[in-house]
Amino acid sequence: MQRFANPGQFLRLAAAVQPWAAGLCALATAGGLYFALFLSPADYQQGDSVRIMYVHVPAAWMALSIYLGLAIAAALSLVWKHPLADVAARAMAPIGAAFTALCLITGSLWGQPMWGTWWVWDARLTSVLVLFFLYLGHIALANAFDDADRGARAAAVLALVGVVNLPIIKFSVDWWNTLHQPASVLRLGGPTIHGAMLAPLLLMWLAYMGYFLVVLITRMRTELAERRLRALQLNAEQPTRVATSAVEAG
Repeated sequence: MQRFANPGQFLRLAAAVQPWAAGLCALATAGGLYFALFLSPADYQQGDSVRIMYVHVPAAWMALSIYLGLAIAAALSLVWKHPLADVAARAMAPIGAAFTALCLITGSLWGQPMWGTWWVWDARLTSVLVLFFLYLGHIALANAFDDADRGARAAAVLALVGVVNLPIIKFSVDWWNTLHQPASVLRLGGPTIHGAMLAPLLLMWLAYMGYFLVVLITRMRTELAERRLRALQLNAEQPTRVATSAVEAG
């Protein structure tokens, strides 16, 4: 990890990775939508409304995995003082919040024709809503202090505390009686979903992952540029402050 602690090294790596991530996003999106709309069969009970799954499920995977990455960045920032960890955490939180919002919205759109309601307070839905608020809390705390370091520490603590919600989301369907079915893809015995449905799910997940990498790199590069600009402005103002203090003292 220390190899990429230098912003210059990170920026060189990011410049190489970003075009490939954009290409992955474009190709996987095209392939995933084609499979989902034309090759994947309609469900015998849910009909064509099951196709919402190809947007909803990968969004849920991304919401969970990004938060795990956020927590890892928080640990690197608090414990090992990794210089890019806070930059990565600040960049990840809004993306994770967007994927969580997409998961909640598409879940409601899918749930209404299947369950007859837009929302129920079952364990899975409630815990995902909590995840959304954790993302918003991280964003708010990171920007709530004039001292950026204090904001980063407070947001990092919240991110680490919120990790306890991840297993609750994952295993809520096994621990409690919920409207959601048990896992059919990410399970120890292997996927139970048909290959014609699994293929577009995985392709859309790759598309989301490519999108995440593109936006993450863009946000991190922007944050680093803003920090460098602030540092240059402070250095430019420093001689003026010293001269003013000398005049006042004289």
